[in-house]
Amino acid sequence: MDRPNTLWSSTTPDQRLFEYTTGDDRTWDARLLSWDVLGSLGHIEGLRAARLITTAEYGQMRRGLREVFNATSRGRLKLDHRHEDVHTAVEYWLTSRAPGFGERLHTGRSRNDQVACDLRLFLKDELLKVNAAALGLAAALVDFAQRQRNVLWPGYTHGRRAMPSSVGLWAGALAEGVLDTVESLPALWARVDRSPLGSAAGYGVPLPLQRRVVARALGFAGLDVNVASVQGGRGKLEAAVLFWCTQLGHDVARLSQDVIVFSGEEYGYLSLPPDLATGSSIMPHKRNPDLFELTRGRASAVEGDLLAVLQIKAKLSGGYHRDFQLLKEPLMRGLDRTGAMLEAVTHALPKLGVDPKKCEAALAGGALATDEVMRRVEAGRPFRTAYREVAAALKDGESFASPAPARIISRRSSPGGLGNLGLPELKKRIRQSQAWSARERKRFDRAMTKLAGRPAPLPRRPAAPQP
Repeated sequence: MDRPNTLWSSTTPDQRLFEYTTGDDRTWDARLLSWDVLGSLGHIEGLRAARLITTAEYGQMRRGLREVFNATSRGRLKLDHRHEDVHTAVEYWLTSRAPGFGERLHTGRSRNDQVACDLRLFLKDELLKVNAAALGLAAALVDFAQRQRNVLWPGYTHGRRAMPSSVGLWAGALAEGVLDTVESLPALWARVDRSPLGSAAGYGVPLPLQRRVVARALGFAGLDVNVASVQGGRGKLEAAVLFWCTQLGHDVARLSQDVIVFSGEEYGYLSLPPDLATGSSIMPHKRNPDLFELTRGRASAVEGDLLAVLQIKAKLSGGYHRDFQLLKEPLMRGLDRTGAMLEAVTHALPKLGVDPKKCEAALAGGALATDEVMRRVEAGRPFRTAYREVAAALKDGESFASPAPARIISRRSSPGGLGNLGLPELKKRIRQSQAWSARERKRFDRAMTKLAGRPAPLPRRPAAPQP
């Protein structure tokens, strides 16, 4: 095996130590390769502004790094057993092609602030992708609610029939839940959108680094100003990202659980077409909701990724610790799982069938008791008196005439009720979030494209381990 390249020693490291300390980190580092090159292109902008490299050196380094970027985009540069990490791979590639210049790349920089920068660039790209997927689901839910707005079925509390609801109300509520999570992204984004470069290993360097120049070149809105806060914040930012993902996971898990239950034979409100169901190896009649069951399970797995990050970072003292290396796997895995769940459910939702007759039949009996109470209230009876009268009648086995579905809906016209779902407002919120995402995507892509040099392609997600 070739001698492993490291940045931390001129001696040959013990092979067992090398493999243990790198572990499967290279698998996850592979996803940071393009971002590491782009971060380096931003870094040399600061070195030039600080006059730590000459204009000629800057030109040579930029040309070399753009060649590296093109090599990564085309798959010619990959991490393998010779590289300790992504930073090693990029620096050795550049040095081999620009000797005398590549050795200057690490000036004023530590791998600690370098990986923090890589991860933030990666996160900006990934968060915008996941956000787009979440908005796609919200839009699909609003469309589903619009189509099924007049199909009544029971609402449930404590797992028991409660009052009339509708398929439209159900889907609209889920859309609003997704949007509530989506609309919290700008606050999280403001934390991701700060450059950590120049903090080095957490204590800065005795050089006149131009940190704001670097931040602007990389498209960051500002800095993580205190150099010690960058390493102190490791794990905290990853946890915030995964908490956001967990909230989206809870939304799709709730949707999935409802589909699993309501498409069962005992309910039959919803139906799964053959291409959304799987069968049994022994029971030929089965139509299983595997897609929704796995979504429910993966939502729990994302929560596990969040817990892993919280446990890794818990109770560490200040400064850098190698434990932080282990944050990449749960972070990237959690983002992958979240995006996959959102896309799968968005694809499946329009294919769900609805059985209006079974939905309406389930309203018979107690689910309409409250409507009878309110009918008596409108006729002049005090609420508590009407409530007791209806409760006594139900106890005696008395039944009440069921209002027509249109009547049930029209009597609930207050904002957000069955007769006024507020779907135009939800559509407006979707458009506003889409506009925010489009602005941030444009700003981010413009900065990355400028660094890479046109017409170089921007990074695309490489193949990654399956969630």
